[in-house]
This record gives sequence, structure tokens and C-alpha cells, in this order.
Amino acid sequence: MQTSFSPAQLADPAIATSEKILRKCVHCGFCTATCPTYALLGDELDSPRGRIYMIKDMLEHDRPATAEVVKHVDRCLSCLSCMTTCPSGVDYMHLVDHARAHIERTYKRPFMDRALRRVLAAVLPNPALFRLSVTLARLGRPFAPALPAKLRAMLALAPASLPAPAPESALNIKPAGATRRVALLPGCTQQVLAPHLNTATARLLARHGCEVTVLPGTGCCGALRHHMGADDHAEARANVLAWKDEVEAGRVDAIVINASGCGTTVKDYGFLFRNDPALAAPAAAISKITRDVTELMSEIGLQAPVIRTGQRVAYHSACSLQHGQRVTEAPKQLLRQAGFEVVDVPEGHLCCGSAGTYNMLQPEIAAQLRERKVANIESTGPALIAAGNIGCMVQIGSGTKLPVVHTAELLDWATGGPRPEALRAS
Repeated sequence: MQTSFSPAQLADPAIATSEKILRKCVHCGFCTATCPTYALLGDELDSPRGRIYMIKDMLEHDRPATAEVVKHVDRCLSCLSCMTTCPSGVDYMHLVDHARAHIERTYKRPFMDRALRRVLAAVLPNPALFRLSVTLARLGRPFAPALPAKLRAMLALAPASLPAPAPESALNIKPAGATRRVALLPGCTQQVLAPHLNTATARLLARHGCEVTVLPGTGCCGALRHHMGADDHAEARANVLAWKDEVEAGRVDAIVINASGCGTTVKDYGFLFRNDPALAAPAAAISKITRDVTELMSEIGLQAPVIRTGQRVAYHSACSLQHGQRVTEAPKQLLRQAGFEVVDVPEGHLCCGSAGTYNMLQPEIAAQLRERKVANIESTGPALIAAGNIGCMVQIGSGTKLPVVHTAELLDWATGGPRPEALRAS
């Protein structure tokens, strides 16, 4: 794609990066075949190629974002399926992130939209505020029919009750003879909605010779605000500072992530801080040693399972794992080694509609994607669903009666841990 940015524009590192991305696009349209929003809506402007044209025009002419551009960029899930398909290697992820930051700087959203996004940006990364908000959501359910669609969607996703937080001792384990020391990212919403995912992950890793620690100061990866256009990277910066000394001293062998949306972001810290003189090197070092839990377990090797249920498991490959991190086979191979019958889901490349805050900000499209995903999953006749991302688990779980279980929970169970919570009532 030809571009015509001025030398003055290209002096901006963000513009220079986007210009290189734009020049790689050859208009082939392969991306349209795997884009969820194009598959649903059939509008070229709701495809990656259409958005690329709009972003190019906006950035090249240094224009404030228009309502039309905002509508179509907001509809993008950042599922990154287009990047898996693209034969030219267009880095759509960083281009659309730049566009979102430009939108937030130049476009004034309607009041209710601004208010909702500010609430989400403040509440979701903060476990204490998020726990309070879920409690308040339960009180607001009787008034749901009178509320706007986006608020109704938020209330519908709120669980009826919350588990107790995971004790610190369950996440900081030093087994005898440990051969690796790994830092587990606790996350933000996951700490509140499903703390058992972190404890299952810690048990699994400790059983396989890892000292597991949660370093003070780590929490939200920063993805939720980043994908809403925030470019201060406050949460990411906090994590880099919390991990920096241990990583530089060689006292941490891996940063382990069990929420694939977080993993994609942490693996991108090197890019996010590439122009920061103080954090560029430590951020790049952190990204280099970051592993999804299934990546690390594949490197270690799964112990012989102590149970073999033979249950039929539909494996949902989260977009952030298969497209963002290109981790596709490890989770399925591990589940098979653990004694499960693993089946692939038709249209497995298409997003379930969760996508961070997407199912709250674009509830109609998200609901259609969920229905399509659930129908495809249920067509395989599974006993349960396995996934590696808390957002997908909540989204899919809201549309099916099948139990939805994290891959790490199943591996933990198979090698000596407790039966996963979602299976205890089934």
C-alpha cells in the first residue's frame, strides 16, 4: 500500500511504525475470510482491510476521528484472526491499537459512552473495586429491563455470587527440589471471578518442579485499558517495575500467564516500552521469558496422570492464544496426554465475542458471536469445554449448560489435584 506521510509526521515514532505496517498491506482481502465482524455483518468497513483504509486516511491526513471511523474501529474485536491469515505479515494489532489511541485523543464520545468506558477502565483492573461492582450489580438486577442495552449486558455477565480470594500461601509454593522459579501473574478480574484458576495453576506447576511466586506489585496486565485507547500503559509499567529486578538478576526463569489475553499483552511489553529509555530493555527481557502455562508445561513435560477419565473435551482455542501468541497444539496435546478425548470446534478461528470489554461495549455483536460459538461447540457432543482464558470462559459459560473448565484445572486434576469446581456439580 502506498503512503504519503510527511517527514514531520514520520518523526513521530508511532506514525513511523504505523506507516511501515500500512506499506505491507497488498489489499488481497484474505483477512475478510476470517474476520468475525465481516462474517456477521458483511460490511467491508467491518473487515480488517476496510479498517486499514480508514485508519490510513485518518492518520495520513492527521484528521480527528469521525463518528464513522469510531463505529467501525470500535466493532473490531482485536481477535487477530486476520494476522494469522495475512500472507503479507501485516501487523494489524499495533495498527489498530494506534488508531484507538488516536481516537481517544481526538474524538469526543457521547456522554453515556464516555461514562461507561471510564467506569470500566477504573473498575476492571482493580480487584477491590471490581468485587464491589459485582455486589452492586446483583442489587441492580431487578431494574435491568429499564436500563440501556450495554448496562443490561454488564448485569447479565455478573455472577450470582463470588468465591473467597485465594490465600497468599496457595499462590506462593516452594516444593522440595524445585528446578525452576516462576512468577505467576495474578491478573485482575480473574482474582475476583475465578481465583481457583490461579491456585490450580500454582499447584500444577509446583507438582512439576517449579517454585511459584506472585511478586508484590503485579496485577492487571494493562490489556483492558489499552484496548480502549489508553496509551499511558500504567498497569504494564507497574508489572515491569515489579518484575524487573528479579528478571535482571536471573532469579526468575519464566513469567507464567494462565489468561491468554494477558499473555498476549505481556509478550508485547517490549514493543509497548520500546521508546522508553528506562524500561525498554527490562520490558523486552520480560516479554522474552513470558509463557502461557501450557507452553511451559509442554517444555517441562506432563507427569503420568493419576486419573484418566476419557471424557470428551471440546477445546476452545482463545483468539489471544491461537492468533496472538500462536500457541495452538500444546494445550490439546497436554489434554490428550492427561487422558482426555479432545475434539476441535468447527469455525475454531472465530471469536466467541468476549474480547476483553467487547461483550459489554458491543453486546449485540458479542451475543451473536457467542451463539455461533456455542452452537459449534455443542455440535461436537462434548462432556465439557476447556479454554485458556477467563473472558472466554465467562462468555461461553453464559450461553451453555456445559461446564467450562480451564485447561490448567484439567491438567492439575489429572496429575493429582482436586476435581475442578465446574465439574463437581455436573
